[in-house]
Amino acid sequence: MATATAPTPGTAPGRGTTVPPTRAPRPTVASPRRRASDVIVTAVLVVIAVLFAVPLLWLVLAALDPGATLQLSLPDDPGADNFAAVLTYATTVRPLLNSLVLCLSAAVITVLVATLAAYPLSRYQLRYGRPFLYTILFATGLPLTAVMVPVYSLFARLDLVDTRYGTILFMAATSLPIAVWLLKSFMDGVPVELEEAAWTDGASAMQSLRGIVAPLMLPGMLVVGIFTFITAWGNFFVPFVLLLTEEKLPAAVTIYQFFGQYGAAAYGQLAAYSLLYTLPVVVLYVVVSRWLGGAFTLGGGVKG
Repeated sequence: MATATAPTPGTAPGRGTTVPPTRAPRPTVASPRRRASDVIVTAVLVVIAVLFAVPLLWLVLAALDPGATLQLSLPDDPGADNFAAVLTYATTVRPLLNSLVLCLSAAVITVLVATLAAYPLSRYQLRYGRPFLYTILFATGLPLTAVMVPVYSLFARLDLVDTRYGTILFMAATSLPIAVWLLKSFMDGVPVELEEAAWTDGASAMQSLRGIVAPLMLPGMLVVGIFTFITAWGNFFVPFVLLLTEEKLPAAVTIYQFFGQYGAAAYGQLAAYSLLYTLPVVVLYVVVSRWLGGAFTLGGGVKG
């Protein structure tokens, strides 16, 4: 009568081959130098976070404190008096509407012109395409203050000073270099095979741009538009120089009315106005980030 024997460790059951025993993975232990570097990096990040959080905390607390000062402290009698003081048509509503008109118009013009400029740079082998791109790259680093004197002289000759459309055109022109660079990169990701199929069917270059390329790179166009809008929203120098009438000034310029002579300022109202001033940008960022889903993809355009 045959007896069953248990397989010995390291031997496969029913076979004579020997299987090497498996070893449990050794727990990884960080070296003292690695732990010290982690502690230093964490401490540096915490310090940076505190440097950013303290001004924001002061902004919120000062907006709720009628007697706010530059010191960070809890308000003795918190309330919405500062918001009630600044929420008037002349102080807040009209400047915010002016900012919306200037920034939205500049963003739309920038996206349209930059798309038309990026298309030949992306699709055609131009002889002077690369020098042109380098010239655009140089223009992105040109300080705005260096060109404002000749720009103001030109605007005065053309009777464009203190006009909204002149200011919009100049703000759009200052955003074009970086917009062309970004949109060319987005357009390079659109497969040219889709346009070739449209050209075979008799479509023109403008029709393929409008019907094929633009819908596929719509997230990129929105990114450029938002970037232009936010840059124009915080632009103080251009409207301060080119706009003279108080009824046309945007919120970035009218914030100066909270600063008095000799450095005196209504800090509580200034903090409340600053929160209202940043609210449209925050809302725009949240809405668009949810709509875009946080990514730019061209998946599904071409399937092999």
